Amino acid sequence: MSEMQGKVVVVTGASSGIGWSTALKFAQEGAVVVVAARSEAKLQELAALIREQGGQVTVCPTDLMKDEDMENLVQSTLDQRGRLDVLVNAAGIIGSGTIENTTREAWDTMMQLNTRSPFYLMQLAMPALIESQGNVVNVSSVTGVRSFPGVLTYCVSKAALDQLTRCAALDVASKGVRINAINPGVVVTNLHKQAGMDDEAYSKFLEHSKTTHPLGRVGTPEEAAELIYFLASPRAGWITGVTYELDGGRAQTCAR
Repeated sequence: MSEMQGKVVVVTGASSGIGWSTALKFAQEGAVVVVAARSEAKLQELAALIREQGGQVTVCPTDLMKDEDMENLVQSTLDQRGRLDVLVNAAGIIGSGTIENTTREAWDTMMQLNTRSPFYLMQLAMPALIESQGNVVNVSSVTGVRSFPGVLTYCVSKAALDQLTRCAALDVASKGVRINAINPGVVVTNLHKQAGMDDEAYSKFLEHSKTTHPLGRVGTPEEAAELIYFLASPRAGWITGVTYELDGGRAQTCAR
């Protein structure tokens, strides 16, 4: 029997990329997965795949710009599944902008989705996580560790998420709840395309990224999902407050 058999896992951003692969991984390991994102159609597609593989899944369309949607995600999970063992905050957005041209609206949206929503979901889920002795894994970024030009708000939002992870981990460590984060480098997902990058530009970006990651390649959503799964598993039972770099060595390099 898998170490995650019967555990209830909420995954945001599950309609694509790291969130999609993470939900699949937990379901394949026997967890009951609650998948959340704005696109119900994509969530239903994922749910059908999980069910084809014999997994258990609940679909919960969620707009992380709305507090009531986040409240419903946690409450409906508890109402339908009776417990909550793991929260994976995988949803996020990226956008370009500098200190000179970033609008307050763009700032507020980025901070809401990348930082405030993980904060509020952790807060909402905490009583259940304390009861289950569960844990949280946040999906941050190498930009939380290192500074990059032209993506000001994204960098700030992820650095804030890293510090949120560390501070919250200390707050609840004595209650048996662990909170960690992963900091991926460039991973092949829809993140940049959703921010407006077309196929040609994205292809060039991925090719260039091979030169900015010392291991000479970009990452895959499945690699991120494996680390998230490990951090959520009992095998990581003595790990908390960690922001774990998963970036082919990129955080160790100077700008180029």
